Parts: sequence; C-alpha cells; structure tokens
Amino acid sequence: MITLSDVSFQFGAEVLFKEVDLQFVPGNCYGIIGANGAGKSTFLKILCGELEPTSGTVTIDENTRLSVLRQDHFAFDAYTVLDTVIMGNRRLYDILKEKDAIYAKEDFSEQDGLRASELESEFAELGGWESESDASRLIQGLGLEESCLYEPMSQLKESEKVKVLLAQALFGNPEIILLDEPTNGLDLAATAWLEDFLSDYFGTVLVVSHDRHFLNNVCTNIVDIDYSSIKMYVGNYEFWYESSQMIQRMIKQQNKKNEEKIKELQNFIARFSANKSKSRQATSRRKLLDKLTIEELPASSRRYPFIGFDMDREPGKDILTVTDLCKKDAAGNVLFNQVSFTVNRSDKIAFVGNERSIAALFDVLTQQTPADGGTFKWGVSISYSYFPHDNTSFFEGCQDSILDWMRQWSKDQTESYLRGFLGRMLFSGDSIYKPVEVLSGGEKARCMFSRMMLFGSNLLILDRPTDHLDLESIAALNDGLAAFKGNVLLLSHDYEMVDTVANRVIELTPDGMIDRMGSYADFVEYKKSIGQDVIEL
Repeated sequence: MITLSDVSFQFGAEVLFKEVDLQFVPGNCYGIIGANGAGKSTFLKILCGELEPTSGTVTIDENTRLSVLRQDHFAFDAYTVLDTVIMGNRRLYDILKEKDAIYAKEDFSEQDGLRASELESEFAELGGWESESDASRLIQGLGLEESCLYEPMSQLKESEKVKVLLAQALFGNPEIILLDEPTNGLDLAATAWLEDFLSDYFGTVLVVSHDRHFLNNVCTNIVDIDYSSIKMYVGNYEFWYESSQMIQRMIKQQNKKNEEKIKELQNFIARFSANKSKSRQATSRRKLLDKLTIEELPASSRRYPFIGFDMDREPGKDILTVTDLCKKDAAGNVLFNQVSFTVNRSDKIAFVGNERSIAALFDVLTQQTPADGGTFKWGVSISYSYFPHDNTSFFEGCQDSILDWMRQWSKDQTESYLRGFLGRMLFSGDSIYKPVEVLSGGEKARCMFSRMMLFGSNLLILDRPTDHLDLESIAALNDGLAAFKGNVLLLSHDYEMVDTVANRVIELTPDGMIDRMGSYADFVEYKKSIGQDVIEL
C-alpha cells in the first residue's frame, strides 16, 4: 500500500499539486490522467522516490518491492535480454551474480561455501530457480521469441527493447508496479496480453497512458491531476469522462439559470424601487438577489479543442473506385498488391495491416506518388483533405506565424475570423504570432486539423493522426470524426477511435486485402472465427 499525506510539489513558483491525501491499495489499477504538463510523470517519480515532494510524506509498507517501467532503451545494451528482465528484481539479480562469482573461484574456501549456502537459501525464497522460465513467459506473452533471451540488448530493435523493459517491470511479482505509457510501441496482441496480465494482478498498479481503450480495460480507479490538486474516482476512464462532462454541463446550466434570474430581479428592482406600492416587493427581490451567486468553474489545466468537419458539398453517388492497385518501395519490395475496393456513401473505412503499406496507399490516392500498377478514380463531386503522418514539409523552414500560415488556406482573410477559428483550436492571445516551424508536435497536428476544417472537404484521409495528441485532443478528434457526415479513410493505432468511427475495415495483406463491413471489434471477432491472428493497429 502507498499512503500520501499532505503531499505538495512545485517547480519554483509553479504549483503542480498541493495537499494531496491518497491511498493506493493492493488489487486495484489506478489510471493517472491530466493535461500535458499537469505533472503525471512527476507524480510517479515522487512515488518511486526519484523526486522528493516539496512538502508532505509518501509512505510505502515495509518490505514492499516497487517496480518501475524504465524509459531509457539503451541503458541495458551491455546485458543479455535474460539479465535485463531479471534485473526487475534487483536483489535476485545481485544474488545470482554473486553466486556465479563464488562458484567460478578456483580457490573455493570454506567461507565461500558458507556464503554460497546463504545465497542459495535466499535465492530459492525469491523464486530464483523459476526466474528463467518466468522471464521466458513474460517475453513470449509480449510477442518475442524465447530464443532472444540470450541475445544482447544492443542487437534488438527499438520495438523489441520496449517489450523487454516492460517484462523487466513485471518480473518477479512486485507488490507495486508503476508504468509510464506502457503501450507505446506495443502491437495489439502484446497490449491485449498486458491488459489480461494487469487485470489478474494481485498488487497495486499505477499507470499513465494516452490509450483510452487500455485505461478502460484495466483501470479500477482514475486519478485526475487537475486544478492544482489530485483527486481519485472509482471506475475506468470512460466512466470518469462521462461523469466529468455531465457535472460540467450541470454547473453551466445552473449558472445560466442564475444569470437569467439575476437579470430578471435586477430589471424589477430598477423599474419599481422608486414605486411606493412596489417597494416592498423590490426589497424582497433585492434580498433574493443577494443570495444568488454564479458558481464559477475552477480554472483547469485541461483544455479541449474543438475539432469538427463540415462539408461544403454533399458527395455524389461515385466516391472512389480502386482497381488492382500495386506499389513497390525503392528496393523493389511489394508494399501492396492487387488492391481493389469501392468507397460507398457513408463509408468510414479503417485500414489495418502494415502501416508502411497503408501510408503508401494513401500517398498514391492523394497523388503524392504514382502507383506501379492498377488504377483509381475519384468521383467528380469529391473533394478530399489529407492528414499525412509526416507533416514536415508544411512547417520546415517556414517563418510564418500561425495566423499567417492559416490565412493561406482560408477564404475569409480577416484577423478577427482567423482568431476566432484558432481560438477553438487552443491558439489564443499572442500565441497566434508564434512561428510555425518552432511548434510542438501536438501544436502542428492542431494546425493540420484546422487546415482540413477550413477546406470543407467531403472526404477525409488520416494517417496516424493521434501520435502527438494528448487525451483531450484525441477525444475531440474522435468526436469530430464520428459526427462527420462525409467519408473517412483512417489509419490509427488508437483502438477506441478505430472502433467508434469506422463502419468498415480493410486489411492490406501481401497477396491483396480483406474487406469487411462492421466495426473493428466485429473484424477482430471475424479474424478469430477463421483462426487467423488479429492484425495489429
């Protein structure tokens, strides 16, 4: 168990959170949420002792082992995969190495024998004899081959190192596990395995994640860092989100009613306060007015952009026809082959499979690159907007301010219009004069969405649009795409977005494609029913 008593933390004059009193108990998984910069990662660092709170105490039960997901993917390059995983229980690893060193001695003494006996006893108590099989089970569950256990970490791909470090954090049944973005770099199968592992876990788990589907599946509680405080709520992310939105709406509605009542009372008082026959009524209304207060919403670090797409023109009968389309990369490797499909009205299609292949298909359809075979034809009424995964060409070397950058795409060139438009995308005040080349990944993404919104297109093509977004922006984009009346072609790793937006799924395969109507969840069930592996998002 972890107990926080009157914990506060601040950088200089900036208070991230103050007077926090919380308990984290075994058997629960706590999702840590908050806006970018709210202090989620800082909070985890305080819990694991890497940072000291400005005030207050963090108490962890005696003899409790705490494990943390490491973010430095190169820190263990000098070790094998097996050693790296076992380091998740540092005491066990140290015993193992000390044992090996003693047994390797040529002049093995009686004292060495006694020490070895002590180590063997502790080694057995810590589950040392099962450590290799436990490590193997973890890495296989995460999608790695057992044979990689004896390979050096330096030879692994980045995506493989991510899985090994996650296995390290889970190794040896620690009582407390702290995970910062554990699904980054995981495929769908590995994420599903992790969800099952955490759902059955006996200990205390705290996790920071932007993956809404993951938070919904594993969390028993949500810990919200906002308003310079930390509050805990029972339930998963979806329950917290719907509840918080409802409360905000109720407060706003009540404030609106109070404002209307105040105006009504003020008008009556102004009209009749000088009238003797109405003076008593005016006095009673003045007393009532004094009791009415407008409850102000507390200032929040969480900000939701508005992302909504309107069509300037309804699409006609013909949307897009693709016939036997083929594409190879520069080395001659086939990216996709014999791809044929027709987009119908109201189709919102999620593309799954190899992301390089799907991105190449989008580049062909948007005429960024030519196809190596086959044809495609857009309907005469169709206007499309494209959100590329790599938006470098739109911003690199560009000295334009956000305002001037947006002006080139807008029919209305006035600053007042553009200010209002940019305000909905969280660009306000002097921030609109910031040069676009220095924007963060999330800010550039919001600029690209703004650009698409200005076009009024009836078909949207999006290549991994959530990669640089926070939870609030992801939710706003999800709502915008779900409400859009036109067509959508989507590649995304966000399960929730794919499942709630798409009504059709196309999987690109080496030999062609699989095309199924229905949600992504329906597609997953279909793949399982025919005995095929579920394709990763």
